[in-house]
Amino acid sequence: MMRFRVLLLALATSAAVSSAASADEAGLSFWLPGQQGSFAATPGTPGWSWTTVYYHTSVDAGADQAFPRGGKGRVSLGLDGRGDLVLFGPSYTFTTPLLGAQLSLSLLTWGGRNSASVDVTLTGPRGRTINGTKSEDFTGFGDLIPQATLKWNHGVNNFMTYVVGDIPSGAYDPDRLANMGIGHGAIDWGGGYTYFNPATGTEASIVAGLTYNFEYPDTDYKSGIDGHIDWGISQFLNEHFFVGAAGYYFQQLTGDSGDGATLGDFKGRVAGIGPQMGYLFPVSDTMQGAFSAKAYWEFAAENRPEGWNMWVGFVLSPKALKKE
Repeated sequence: MMRFRVLLLALATSAAVSSAASADEAGLSFWLPGQQGSFAATPGTPGWSWTTVYYHTSVDAGADQAFPRGGKGRVSLGLDGRGDLVLFGPSYTFTTPLLGAQLSLSLLTWGGRNSASVDVTLTGPRGRTINGTKSEDFTGFGDLIPQATLKWNHGVNNFMTYVVGDIPSGAYDPDRLANMGIGHGAIDWGGGYTYFNPATGTEASIVAGLTYNFEYPDTDYKSGIDGHIDWGISQFLNEHFFVGAAGYYFQQLTGDSGDGATLGDFKGRVAGIGPQMGYLFPVSDTMQGAFSAKAYWEFAAENRPEGWNMWVGFVLSPKALKKE
């Protein structure tokens, strides 16, 4: 009986849900699917910019798994997570080209509130069961996220490459269900393409990347390598307003590992699709604002929570220079 209670506690601990950027140990990931999309590869205007994004997520999941190494018992696990987060930070776009491209550097972080709950039922080899339930709420700040991008423009065709990392400086405790920091470092790199024709107002973008996760120092758990694709299409209805659709596909390519991966090398998967819109407007003689909103409904999830999420963003940046 004591052995089952220890396993129950371990499951409740490892099932922590961090809606901001949790790792695959919790069924989520450092890369938030949907964070890229329309206009991802279009160059910006040189100078300082500020980004603020409100992110809401609502997910749940259930799983039924046999004990490892061919055991006769089973683990039934239910997860539920909610997050209301604000991501924010500055970026700087350089005037002087690098390798013929426009270089931008940014540093983001986030803060907000997460809630998480887990229900666990353990069934032993002789049919005896143990049930456990735990719920938590947490408010705090997350990790630091530095990013660098290079963008090339050739008429209506735009190309980009990026690298983004996680510096695990946010609030994280392996004994909490709800966290803000992810508890380990990560690095993600990839590239993208945007077709944008200003004459017709038609746009289409796709971004693909890979995430390498470093080991959790507190749990000896190492999430696998993740692959992801974000896409978006949009059409300007006038000079300021556009509408469209966006989506993503996320697939964990290699299994989890480490001493903490006691239940196996699960590989997560999820897809999402939904509408989007945006509005561009002048703020002053030298600055402009860009408001955007998009929502995703998820499907095809495997070893990962599934639900819906919403992004509402505002970017304050220098106005584009008028050509004479």
